[in-house]
Amino acid sequence: MSRGLYLLSSEPRSGKTLTAVGLMETLSTRIPKLAVFRPVVAEGSDRDPLLAFAADRYGFPFSYEALYGVNHRRALDLINAPGTREELVGLILEKFKDLEARCDFILVVGTGYRSDSLILEFDFNADLANHLGVAVLPVVNGWGKPRERIENAVQGLVETLKEKRSDLLALVVNRVNPEDRDEFQKILNRVDEGSFPVFVLPEHPLLEKPTIRDIARNLKAKRISGDPEAGDGLVQEFKVAAMELPHFLDRLVDGSLVIAPGDRSDIILGTLAADQSPSFPRIAGLLLCGGLEPASQVMRLIDNPAMTHLPVLTVETDTFITALEASRVEPGPVTEDRRKLAAAAGLVESFVDVPSLLGRVAVARPDRITPLMFQHELLERARRETRHIVLPEGQEERILRAAEIILLRKVCRLTLLGKVEAVQQKIAALGLAQPDVPSIDPTVSELRRGFAAVYLEARKHKGISLEMAYDTLADVSYFGTMMVHQGLAEGMVSGAVHTTAHTIRPALEFVKTRPGSRVVSGIFFMCLADRVLVYGDCAVNPEPTAEELADIAVNSARTAAAFGIEPRVAMLSYSTGDSGKGPEVDKVREATRLARLLGPDLRVEGPIQYDAAIDAEVARIKMPQSEVAGRATVFIFPDLNAGNSAYKAVQRAAGALAIGPVLQGLNKPVNDLSRGASVADIVNTIAITAIQAQQT
Repeated sequence: MSRGLYLLSSEPRSGKTLTAVGLMETLSTRIPKLAVFRPVVAEGSDRDPLLAFAADRYGFPFSYEALYGVNHRRALDLINAPGTREELVGLILEKFKDLEARCDFILVVGTGYRSDSLILEFDFNADLANHLGVAVLPVVNGWGKPRERIENAVQGLVETLKEKRSDLLALVVNRVNPEDRDEFQKILNRVDEGSFPVFVLPEHPLLEKPTIRDIARNLKAKRISGDPEAGDGLVQEFKVAAMELPHFLDRLVDGSLVIAPGDRSDIILGTLAADQSPSFPRIAGLLLCGGLEPASQVMRLIDNPAMTHLPVLTVETDTFITALEASRVEPGPVTEDRRKLAAAAGLVESFVDVPSLLGRVAVARPDRITPLMFQHELLERARRETRHIVLPEGQEERILRAAEIILLRKVCRLTLLGKVEAVQQKIAALGLAQPDVPSIDPTVSELRRGFAAVYLEARKHKGISLEMAYDTLADVSYFGTMMVHQGLAEGMVSGAVHTTAHTIRPALEFVKTRPGSRVVSGIFFMCLADRVLVYGDCAVNPEPTAEELADIAVNSARTAAAFGIEPRVAMLSYSTGDSGKGPEVDKVREATRLARLLGPDLRVEGPIQYDAAIDAEVARIKMPQSEVAGRATVFIFPDLNAGNSAYKAVQRAAGALAIGPVLQGLNKPVNDLSRGASVADIVNTIAITAIQAQQT
C-alpha cells in the first residue's frame, strides 16, 4: 500500500506551494523517511526550487533526479505527439515507484499552470494521482472570493474528482480573508455531508505580498545601498513620486516601495529622512529609475551605514515602465524566505489536522488501482526474483520487441526458440538492443534427443515410438514446454502466431495439472479505469461441470490473491440467490457449495447476476447481507460462451485493458497469447508468467 498524498490545485495562485512547504515542515517531524516528488519540472540546468529546498532542508538520501518524473520540454513533446500520453504517464509512474520503494511517505506536488501546455491542468494532475495510487489533497484559491463562489468552486471540484473516482483525502481552501475564516469553516464542513475534512486557511500578510528581493530579482535591479537582510521586507504598496516632496510624504503608508527617477534628489532625501523618523510609516525600499545616478552629495548620504539600512535599488527603465513591471511581480517562493517558511508551517500546524490526515492515508484502499499501476506492479514483482522464461516464437517481430523491453528492464531471463541465424538476423534488422539473447534451434539442439526420451516415457501408453517422439520435439511449442518440464526454463509464453491448442496441448500432455486441480482454466485480468477484476474461465473449458466450475473459482481466487487482488468470488448466473430455477442455475448453485468446501476461507457468492455482483446499489436490493455482492473482484462465468463474450464486450465497450488469458491449474506456468497480441500484451504476459514461476 502506498503512503502518500498528491497536492493539486484547480487554478493559479491557490497557495499550493506554501501548503506543500507547510506540510513538509510538519510531516518531517513525524515521518522518518519523507520524500517530495514533482511529476514535471522546468527544463534547464537550474533545479526546481521546491525540490532543491526540500532536499537540502530535510537531507533526503536521494539524488535530485529521483525526485521528479520528466522535465517540461519532454512532457510537452509527449503530450503533443499522437498516442504518447500513456508513455508520459508511464515515465512518471516508474520514477515515482522507484522513489516509493525507498521511503515511508511521498508528498507529490502537482504541476503548476502554464498557458503553453495541456499537461499543466487540473485533469492531468487528478488522473496522474490515480495512476500513482495516492490520495488527492486539492487546494482551492479563496482569495477575494465571496462565500457563494467558494462553495460552488469546492462543490464543483468534489464532483469532478468523484467522476474520476479519485481518492479524495481532504480539501484545503487557502487564502481566505482572516475575518471570514471561522464562518467559512462551518459552512464548508457540510460539503458532501462531511465525508472528508475541509481545512480553511486564512491569508497571511507575509505570504500575499512580494518582498524587496522579489522586486529586485524580477526587475533585474541593482542594489546600491541598504542592509541585505532588509531584502525580506514586504512591499505593501507602490508609491510613484510624481509630486513635490511635502505632498508625497503625506501619502506614504507602512511598507511603501518608493519609485522615483534617479535624479529626484528631493524625493530621495525625503524618503531617507522619513525612514529614520519614528513619526513616518516604515519604508520598504527606494527604487530609482531611468538609469540615473543620484547626485554625488546624495550618494554620500546613501552610502553612510549609520544613516540608513533602507534598500536602495536602481533600474534602467523609466518611471512608468518600472511602476508597471513592479506591480506585476508576484510573491516569490516560500522556500527562499525563512519568514515565509515559518508562516506557512504555522498555518498548516494551526489549521490542518495532520495526524488525522496521516491516519486517513494509512487506511488501505482496496480495489484502487489503475491499468498502468497494475502493469507497473507486474514488472516490479517479476524483477524482485528473476526467473527464466522461454519464448518459442523467436522469429516473430512482436515477440522480439517485447523481449527487448523485458531485457532492458531486467524483468526476467529469456531464451528464444527458432533458427538461430534467422533470429539474430531479425534482431539486427529491427535494430533491437538485445544481440546476446540466448537462442536455440530445436531441430539441431543437443537437447532434442533427451527431451524425446522423456516425452516417450510420458506418452508411451499412447503407442508412440522414439522416432515419433523425436519428430514431435522439433516443434517449438513441445520443445519449449519440455524445457519448462525439465527445469531448463521456469515458464513459457507462446501463441502470437500459434493457436491456443498448439500452445497448451504439450502442457496438458506431460506438465499436467497441479495436485488438487481438476482442470486447466484461463482467466483475464480486466483493468478498468480504477480497479482490476478477474474474469474466468474465458479461454479453455466450453461447458464446465459444477465440480469443474468450483475448481475454476478456487484457482481464480488464488490467482487473484497472488497478484495482489483481494478475492471476493461471484459465481455468475442469470439469476440471483433463490430467485431462479433451472439446470443452469442449479449447476452454479452446486458449484458455489463445492467452492466453499474447497476454499473454506474464501468469500464466495452465487448464483448471482453480474449487476448485483459489481454494483453496490443493486446489491443492497438483491443481496443486502452478502459480503461479496456489490464488491466482487473475481467473476466466474457459467461457461466459455458467456465468459469469452463478456470479457470482449467489457474490453471494447468500457475501454478496459484485458491481460490474458492467464492459464491456471498447471504444475508449471505456461501461458497463451492472443494471435492479435500487442507488444505491451506480450510484455505483460511474460511478467505474469515470471511471477507465477516465483510461486511454483
